[in-house]
Amino acid sequence: MFLHSVNLCNLAFYVFMVLLATLGLWDVFFGFHQIKCSMSYMFEYPEYQKIELPKKLTKRYPAYELYLYGEGSYAEEHKILPLTGIPVLFLPGNAGSYKQVRSIGSIALRKAEDIDFKYHFDFFSVNFNEELVALYGGSLQKQTKFVHECIKAILKLYKGQEFAPTSVAIIGHSMGGLVARALLTLKNFKQDLINLLVTQATPHVAPVMPLDRFITEFYMTVNNYWILNAQHINLTTLSVAGGFRDYQVRSGLTFLPKLSHHTSALSVVSSAVPKTWVSTDHLSIVWCKQLQLTTIRAFFDLIDADTKQITQKYKKKLSVLTHHFIRHPAKHFEESPSIIADLTGTSMWVPVKVSRWTYVAYNESDKIYFTFPLANHRKIYSHVYCQSTMLDSNSWIFGCVNSTSMCRQGVDLSWKAELLPTIKSLTLRLQDYPYLSHIVVFVPSVHGSKFVVDCEFFKKELRSIPLPVTHLFSFGLSSRKAILNANGLYYTLELQNFAQIYQAFKVNVVSKCSGSKEEITSIYKLHVPWSYEDSLTIAQVPSSTEISLKLHVAQPDNVSHVALLKMYTSSECQYEVTIKTSFPQILGQVVRFHGGALPAYVVSSILLAYGGQLYSLFSTGYCIEYSTILDKEAKPYKVDPFVIMTKFLLGYKWFKDLWDAVLLPELDAIFLTSQSMCFPLVSLILFLFGTCTAYWTGLLSSTCVQLLSSLWLALKRPAELPKDIKVISPDLPIMIVAFLIVSWTTCGALAILLSYLYYVFKVVHLQASLMTFRNNQPVNPKHSRRSEKKSNHHKDSSVQSLRLSANDAEDSLRMHGTVINLLAWVVLLSMPSLIYWLKNLRYYFKLNPDPCKPLAFLLIPAMAILGNTHTVSVKSSKLLKTASQFPLPLAVGVIAFGSTHLYRVPCFVIIPLLFHALCNFM
Repeated sequence: MFLHSVNLCNLAFYVFMVLLATLGLWDVFFGFHQIKCSMSYMFEYPEYQKIELPKKLTKRYPAYELYLYGEGSYAEEHKILPLTGIPVLFLPGNAGSYKQVRSIGSIALRKAEDIDFKYHFDFFSVNFNEELVALYGGSLQKQTKFVHECIKAILKLYKGQEFAPTSVAIIGHSMGGLVARALLTLKNFKQDLINLLVTQATPHVAPVMPLDRFITEFYMTVNNYWILNAQHINLTTLSVAGGFRDYQVRSGLTFLPKLSHHTSALSVVSSAVPKTWVSTDHLSIVWCKQLQLTTIRAFFDLIDADTKQITQKYKKKLSVLTHHFIRHPAKHFEESPSIIADLTGTSMWVPVKVSRWTYVAYNESDKIYFTFPLANHRKIYSHVYCQSTMLDSNSWIFGCVNSTSMCRQGVDLSWKAELLPTIKSLTLRLQDYPYLSHIVVFVPSVHGSKFVVDCEFFKKELRSIPLPVTHLFSFGLSSRKAILNANGLYYTLELQNFAQIYQAFKVNVVSKCSGSKEEITSIYKLHVPWSYEDSLTIAQVPSSTEISLKLHVAQPDNVSHVALLKMYTSSECQYEVTIKTSFPQILGQVVRFHGGALPAYVVSSILLAYGGQLYSLFSTGYCIEYSTILDKEAKPYKVDPFVIMTKFLLGYKWFKDLWDAVLLPELDAIFLTSQSMCFPLVSLILFLFGTCTAYWTGLLSSTCVQLLSSLWLALKRPAELPKDIKVISPDLPIMIVAFLIVSWTTCGALAILLSYLYYVFKVVHLQASLMTFRNNQPVNPKHSRRSEKKSNHHKDSSVQSLRLSANDAEDSLRMHGTVINLLAWVVLLSMPSLIYWLKNLRYYFKLNPDPCKPLAFLLIPAMAILGNTHTVSVKSSKLLKTASQFPLPLAVGVIAFGSTHLYRVPCFVIIPLLFHALCNFM
């Protein structure tokens, strides 16, 4: 019956939208290369020693525990407390396990063994009972207070030791990182208890899915505190994102706010982390060996040799994190590196006067210093570039001051180099070093190993090539090309007009080489100057390599630098770079940044259809089919212009003051604009996706009702259409009270689900009765549907005297189908708190706080009454016209206030349902 009323063109449109959505979802979930993270393994059996906490604490937090991680002999030795190491506390995230500490804990233990336990870390982990705190925010404050108690308990384990710690380092995964930041908001918390905070895939900016107000309020409390008290927060914080592989938490949410007076926070994507260079998904970020090795190296470099604890020096902490996570010079960290180096010893000094030079070192017995005089090169070239394939940590390039051919001391330029997967490289602008007379490249004596050193002088304008990106709406039909045929070692392509998160491109690099038969490696690096989200692609040339270009963070208004594609190439090869727009990846960006708002657009479309059905019932006396009214009423021009106009008017002070005076919340579109997330036509695209989803969910709910009614008839004897319509049956008040008691004593979402199931049961029963009636009594063709509707319209409005005909039942089912579809989304949005309650039922019988309780007290009576409601009992109501006018402004309200605050969506749904229910009595 549902499909019969669908226009073929509309059906084709809905199928087309499904295909577009599939393309976007495919890019989000599968549009990346195979995971390159290495698994971290334990060398001995991991053990988790439970730390005994005070009894008052265990009674207050019965579901939470604290553990100490250990392996083998270390675990055995530390079963007898106190401890002697450096405490690190791991906080798991949403549905996370305390056992996730084993990867980083095991690597830290191996590192300590390598230095004979001169220093070692004690890794603690909190068991949050794998709570779904990303979906239910009511326990976030409780977790924060428990972590505070855990920190105090951990520090007590070190009392009496010579180098007893006074603070702990915290590693927080996902929501665990937010809980760690929230510690500072506690009234009695001392900031000195934390000396370092490292968060992994933590959504700092906003919740991924704001499904209840407690999550949003928690975020507002934490972020407002950090912004308002930034000058007084001395906690060094590092946030590491997973990149595009992490489809659960997009990397843009993990970037800590950058404030001019608050520079102790670093945010970086794992693909940009030196010696890691891989994207991780939401779970692999805690076991990715490359990333955990980098983290542990940083932790050991942070140790103060005097206190044998993590240093309290702010500058050193920031320098260590920058060294390991931002820019690695291929040297071991030094707090005060020696800039002047001695160039002495029995070494050969070889002058080099050419502008391009290559040296292949193999089994060198003598040390060699190659000197490049700069006087003549300054006149012709602007930059010098050098690279070496020897990836040791020794100094390799220096600058001589006022020297003729050799110098005994030189400026160590190795600290300005950059480590890449296959080379270490250095680029210098000659005018920045007017005091240097020579560049010196050092080649050590090596035995049995081979490496290559290259240097070249070049003009920046010849190696920096502007490459305007293709237009967003070119759909990949046009492209731009750049040809690199100067046989250089280093190029930069300036990606002009590439600044927004909705842009996405495919870059194809074709390399053609001649001369060498050896394997040649090229590196292509996307460098984003306004955020640490660089990504690298390694290619064996000659080859054809495809690179995806898209952003996690849009270019800020105060940044003028453009994104660059840095190409570390071979002088024996020529390269052709082609860039074109990738439409599937653009759809992927829409899904990635705005997919969470889809439920709001679905509900908005259903509300428009619902209002259309109520109005058709008022004006014609019968209810139009859902798919037909959805196509007629669900139009974006009924919603978007009002949101756009309101956003525009809020730019005027008088309107903003009026807005604040009536206590209206901030428009969601303003938040999206502040995050540079307003795509062109994004609201239109989301509305079309929402309408498409509303259509298919309507089809699904209609099919389910018909299948369940068929099953009902198969299991029970045929039902009959009710002869008398009674909105308030004798058992209805009892049932409403029972559901309200369930809501009050247990969980509001459970009561909503039970009420919804009761409503579905009533609709299934009505459908079964209609099927029985049609099978037993065929329709008389002499009586038209319209005449019957008209006669029913003039009947007495008293509910007890109304009789239900087959056509009335069919009308009622159409209306019920829309309500079922609408309520399904309300139930879906309330499910997280129900899941949380069920998971913690052994600890708490009553969910507190309960985000769904106020909603349940309004929704339960409405659903109960609507379950007994038929169109024949409401079409003559004086309130019907008013009820039919409410869904339109509410559909606008859902988009205006519910797209980034999903917990508000049910509040807009309940209003038309209450008016519909009241139509039975007025």
